Amino acid sequence: MLKFFFFFFFLFVTLNASEKVAIYATALTSNNNIVKATGGVSVVYKDYLLSSKSATYNRITGDLELFGNIRVNNKGKYKILGKYAKLNIAKKEKTFEPFYMLDNNSQVWLSANKGNSQDETIKISSGVISGCNPTDPLWTMEFSSSDYDASTKWINLYNTRLYIYDILVFYTPYIGYSLDTTRRTGLLTPALGLSASEGFYMQQPFYIAEQNWWDLELLPQIRTNRGAGIYQTFRFVDSKTSHGEFRAGYFKEKEQYFKENNLENRSHFGYNFKYDNNDFVNQWFHKNYSGQSGIYVDINHMNDVDYINLTTNDTINQATSTQILSRINIFYNTDKNYFGTYFKYYEDLTLRRNDETLQKLPTLHYHHYLNTLLKDHLLYSLDVQSNNIYRTKNKRAIQTDINLPISLQTALFDEYLNVSYQANLFLQHSSFSGTQETPVVGLEYNNGYYARNYHTLAASTQLTKAYGSFTHVVGLSLSYNQSSWETKSGFYKDVSDYCSNAVNLSDSDYTTKCEFYNLQDIENDTKIDFTQYFYDNRHKEILYQRLSQKISYSNTKERYGELENELDYKVTDYLSFYNNMFYNYNENRFSKIFNKASINKAGVTLAVSHLFKDSFLPATPTYSPYTSYITTSFDYAYSKHYSYSATYNYDFETYKKKSASIGFLYKKRCWNFGIKYSENNRPILTNASTTKSSIYDKYVYLTIVLKPFMKPRAGSSLVSYKLAN
Repeated sequence: MLKFFFFFFFLFVTLNASEKVAIYATALTSNNNIVKATGGVSVVYKDYLLSSKSATYNRITGDLELFGNIRVNNKGKYKILGKYAKLNIAKKEKTFEPFYMLDNNSQVWLSANKGNSQDETIKISSGVISGCNPTDPLWTMEFSSSDYDASTKWINLYNTRLYIYDILVFYTPYIGYSLDTTRRTGLLTPALGLSASEGFYMQQPFYIAEQNWWDLELLPQIRTNRGAGIYQTFRFVDSKTSHGEFRAGYFKEKEQYFKENNLENRSHFGYNFKYDNNDFVNQWFHKNYSGQSGIYVDINHMNDVDYINLTTNDTINQATSTQILSRINIFYNTDKNYFGTYFKYYEDLTLRRNDETLQKLPTLHYHHYLNTLLKDHLLYSLDVQSNNIYRTKNKRAIQTDINLPISLQTALFDEYLNVSYQANLFLQHSSFSGTQETPVVGLEYNNGYYARNYHTLAASTQLTKAYGSFTHVVGLSLSYNQSSWETKSGFYKDVSDYCSNAVNLSDSDYTTKCEFYNLQDIENDTKIDFTQYFYDNRHKEILYQRLSQKISYSNTKERYGELENELDYKVTDYLSFYNNMFYNYNENRFSKIFNKASINKAGVTLAVSHLFKDSFLPATPTYSPYTSYITTSFDYAYSKHYSYSATYNYDFETYKKKSASIGFLYKKRCWNFGIKYSENNRPILTNASTTKSSIYDKYVYLTIVLKPFMKPRAGSSLVSYKLAN
């Protein structure tokens, strides 16, 4: 027997030409091919670092056994603890009894009676797993067996029981999960719900991610009393500068629910396609132009609004808009010129047919950027837009606008005063096609043009002065518009006097007569703008104010235009107030008042806003000239664990609560729990004018997130309960 005593002694065990194991210990003995190491044993093998109180190594069988307080670390990714471990270096087998593993990234720990590892696969006997504090875990999952792939970080659990403390709440024969954020194919967290009218609700997302450049999410759902459907989202990245997604869905109502609610459609379906490319010209046509090009696509179609609202069971995210816009924007931009074409298509979801809705298919746009002559004193630009205003029924038009502003500017009195003169040349031409199904008396839709010029004289100044604790900036500008000449023909000659007179707005034929007339008369007027800013020593804006007043010389009845005041005041670092209001001298009333106050301090975020508008038009049984609407939102982070939220939106004119919610969320390292009550007034499409066209939903949402096996997502909930209306 040989004994070697070293303060630090190590032994290299050669397996083959490429693999070695280094054993470090303070004491090492060898007897008959058995090497014993004691005193702070450390073993290094590839990316593994093992430590124990003592160890033995059999030179013949290649077995390495470790005893007492065993720790295994693999690249800092996960740790394994145990009292006994057996490693066969030649066969690449490892055994740990008992077995304890901690994944450093996800903070998931696993404790079992025994663990066997070969290469990157660890097979584990019955045990328990959790992401909570091991001392007193809120939730645990017990299993009969498990296997874990250290390279892919995927773990499989068999015969799994979920416990909240000591209470069994769920059983599944199998569950598999990734302990990192790598995209993988599999099931996502389901959404559950219960409703007296719609029955039991369940949506089980299935995620497919077989390649890095695309993924697919399937969302089948069932509502036992209402029907069933499926939605899908396909996302892709086709280049470094482009990406897109395609969404589609279908839901079919049960016959009884369809008839009881008198719905317009028994089946709800639609799709949405989005695509964004920031360099499509060079990419698609294999060019190397220096200009910027782009294409943005957002195409939407649906047969009614319930296609949107059936996507989820969450009224917070449900749509209340009744008009859907599809658009395609394409452009090419250089330092001097801009070329663009746009397509806009509107769908009115309150209408059963969309034949009479005006579309812009397409708009052609050219813009020549501001250019200068005479040492930057003469400036000019050019803008041309041509709109194909189209619909399948009634009249349509091709309308072209040309704007050519030419300016002359200079600075006086050592640049204290800036003065300018601008000539504004404008031309619009309209050509009509199609047949008006219900002709309007006196309206012929003759092709025609409108051309005009007006002059603008402007003067402005801005002064800045620094004080001890703040800086004050004052600006004053004055502009005078003088109409010069105008000429018109055809359609413009027929309707301009009628359409430009606000008295005719309430006429029944006004919308039809003037739907293609979008011009505003140029008045001889003066506009005065006053602005001021206050900044603190940190150059942070404290107060901004703008006053604007127009004085008309051509409209004697409304000599003074509406006085506008805009104010943005940061009262403190956490309190702000915004106001925008318009005062009408003729009516001696405000036409618009918007106020918003915000607080953000000590975990409290509170915002309250109110909008009031008065059109000054006569009230009718179906029309109110007033708008009065309040919106509020409240969030309070009491601590890093507790947070509360509430919203309330109310229409004072219709005396209707538009939406409201209140809830709280409790967050800890390994789990989230929240409950929220929500109300929402959402539109539906019915089959009769006498049937209500909106539904007031009331829901209770329950959020349960067991981290990291479930991911918290804003606005998502695990269980929802719909209350009776």
